[in-house]
Amino acid sequence: MDIRILRPSDLPLIQHANLENLPENYFLKYYLYHALSWPQLSYVAVDVSRPKKSAYDYPKIVGYVLAKMEEEPTDGVQHGHITSLSVMRTHRRLGIAEKLMRQSQLAMVETFGAHYVSLHVRVSNEAAIHLYRDTLQFATEKTEPKYYADGEDAFCMKLDLSFLRDQIRDEEGDEEEEEAEAGGEQGRSVGVDEGEAVGSAGKAESKAETKRKVKVGRALGVGELVERNESSTA
Repeated sequence: MDIRILRPSDLPLIQHANLENLPENYFLKYYLYHALSWPQLSYVAVDVSRPKKSAYDYPKIVGYVLAKMEEEPTDGVQHGHITSLSVMRTHRRLGIAEKLMRQSQLAMVETFGAHYVSLHVRVSNEAAIHLYRDTLQFATEKTEPKYYADGEDAFCMKLDLSFLRDQIRDEEGDEEEEEAEAGGEQGRSVGVDEGEAVGSAGKAESKAETKRKVKVGRALGVGELVERNESSTA
């Protein structure tokens, strides 16, 4: 199974998965709106075990998460929202929905600095509520009456993403420490290569070094030799 970012070419396939599994359906342009506005946040699960008969075969998409950032949050806090999540019945109970959700949450924090993520779920959807509340640790904030078109109520749920922010900050700190250590070791090795005395042999040679005066010019008779040559030529 491959979890990867949503591509525009996947839109008809995720719309099919939506129509197959969920009563909340959308026009194709609504999926396109998410894909173009927040291309980092939506992901698909692709069954890569199916052999491709040709290069033109569509991937077998068995699940997706459609997500966005709230453009005008009422509380003034930058946060994401899960618009839709679906996994085909043939591929459920494999942890696919959880992986899709976690990948989207991480992207919300890394790309947009989201502080939390919200979603709505039908009060009768026990399987989804178990995933959100028990597995992903979402908390129920309130119940919104008649949220869905058929009149069913929805739980409004929320997950604080500060744990992801801390995790990313710790990883960045570890990388900086490793880079600093690598830079220090490289600096020390460069210093040794720049002509410094190395070992006892190097030190002995440096102590034995003395300066000697060397005669040049007329002291060596060079000037007289030049004059004699010039006079003979004349």
